[in-house]
Amino acid sequence: MSSPTDEKTRNAGNADPAGPALYDEEGYVTSAFHERVTEILEADDADALKALIEPLHESELGDLLEALGSEERAHLVALAGDDFDLAALTEVDEAVRLEIVEALPNEKIAEAVKELDSDDAVYILEDLEESDQDEILSALPFEERLRLRRSLDYPEESAGRRMQTEFIAVPPFWSVGQTIDYMREDKDLPDRFHEIFVVSPQFELVGSVGLDQILRTGRKARIEEIMHETRHAIPADMDQEEAARLFERYDLLSAAVVDDSNRLVGVLTIDDVVDVIAQEAEEDILRLGGVGDEELSDSVWDITRSRFVWLLVNLGTAILASVVIGLFDASIEKMVALAVLMPIVASMGGNAGTQTMTVAVRAIATRDIDSYNALRIVRREILVGFFNGISFALIIGVVAALWFGEPQLGGIIAVAMVFNMLCAALAGILIPIALNRLGIDPAVASSVFVTTVTDVVGFFAFLGLAAWWFKLA
Repeated sequence: MSSPTDEKTRNAGNADPAGPALYDEEGYVTSAFHERVTEILEADDADALKALIEPLHESELGDLLEALGSEERAHLVALAGDDFDLAALTEVDEAVRLEIVEALPNEKIAEAVKELDSDDAVYILEDLEESDQDEILSALPFEERLRLRRSLDYPEESAGRRMQTEFIAVPPFWSVGQTIDYMREDKDLPDRFHEIFVVSPQFELVGSVGLDQILRTGRKARIEEIMHETRHAIPADMDQEEAARLFERYDLLSAAVVDDSNRLVGVLTIDDVVDVIAQEAEEDILRLGGVGDEELSDSVWDITRSRFVWLLVNLGTAILASVVIGLFDASIEKMVALAVLMPIVASMGGNAGTQTMTVAVRAIATRDIDSYNALRIVRREILVGFFNGISFALIIGVVAALWFGEPQLGGIIAVAMVFNMLCAALAGILIPIALNRLGIDPAVASSVFVTTVTDVVGFFAFLGLAAWWFKLA
C-alpha cells in the first residue's frame, strides 16, 4: 500500500550491512537471516530485534513475518512493542494479518493507526469485527475518525476503500505563491504527492495542477489560470479494478476520488493501483483453478472447504462423461484399443479448450473483447482449433494405425480429434463470453463447463464413430 520508494528502502537487502542478507538471489528470505531472528527471539533481546528490523522497509518486514512460524510471529510483534511497524501488515496474507491484529489490544492498534496513511489504516481495519473497529476509531481524533469511517463505509474493493484521504486542495483564486507557502508551512499535509487539486467553496472538484506546473510558474499567477480540468476523476464507489484500468489507459500517477456530489474525498495513487493490479491478477489465476481467494497462510479446513465445491461439480461432470462411455460398453468390449485411445482425444481437447479459455477469460477481464471484435476472435479460435486438430489428427492417426495394425482405427481417431479440437476452441471462447453476458464470473465457472464439453464430445465422437464404422464393417 505504501510506495516502494520509501526512504527506508535498501538496495542491498541487508538490515545491517555487517549482518546476514535478508534476501537471496531469488528474492526469498535467507536461512541465515531467519536463524538470526530466531536467536534474538529465543534470547528475548528487544534491543537487538529493534536494531535488526528498524531499517527494514514495511514490505521487507512483511516478507519476514510470512517466513516465520505462527508462534515466532506473535513473539516478534510482542518483543518489538511500539517499534513494530503496523504498516507491514498491509504486505502480508489476510490470514497472517488477522492473526497478528487479533493478538494486539485495540488500544495499541489505535495508537499505531494514528501514524499510518489513511489507505493503510483502512486496509488493516476493514477485516476487523465492527465492534473492534468502533473501539479503535473512538480512540482517534474526531477528524481522523471521520475520514476513516467514511472510507470504511464504501463497498469492499472500491476506489473509496483504496483511496488516501490525505491530499492538498486549494481554491482557484489563490496565487501560486500562496499555494507554495501553504505547502511549506502546513505540517499536516501528506509526505508525498504529485498534484494539487482545485476545489470550489463547497469542496467540489474543479481541476488540478501538477507540481511541475507550479514550479514553472511565477508566484503572482492565479491557480485558476494554470489549472487543467480533471478529466479522469474516479467515483468513490467505482470497483478498484475499473479504477486501475483508468490508470493503465491514461498513464496516471494519481487521480482524484469524488463522491456522488462531485466533492473531493480522496486521492488514488499509483502505488495503491499497482497493488490492486497484482491482487486482481492473482484472483483471476486462482479462480481459473477453482480455488477462489485461497492464500498460502490459510488453514487446512479453510482450504478444504473452498476447494470442495468445485471438486464436487467436477465429480458431476466426470460422472456425465462416464455415462457417455457406458453407452458404448459393447463396442469397447469388442475392441480394447478403444479404451486405450479414447482418453487421448478427450485430453487433447481439454488442453486445447483450456488454452483458449485462459486467453478469453484474461481478455474479458482486461476488456480487450467487446462487441466489435468478438466475432473476429471467435473465427480466429475456430481456425486455430481446426489447424491444430488437423496436425494432431495426422500424428495420432499414424500412431494408432501402426500401434494396433488397424488403419481404419487411425482414421476414426483422426476424425474425432479434429472434431473435438474444433469443439474445444468454440467452448473455450464462447462459454466465457456467454457467462460474462449472464453476469457470472467467467474466471470461476468456465473451466468446469469447458472440461465437460471436451470430455463428453471427445468420448462421444470417438466411440460413436468407432461403433458406427465397425457396425457397417
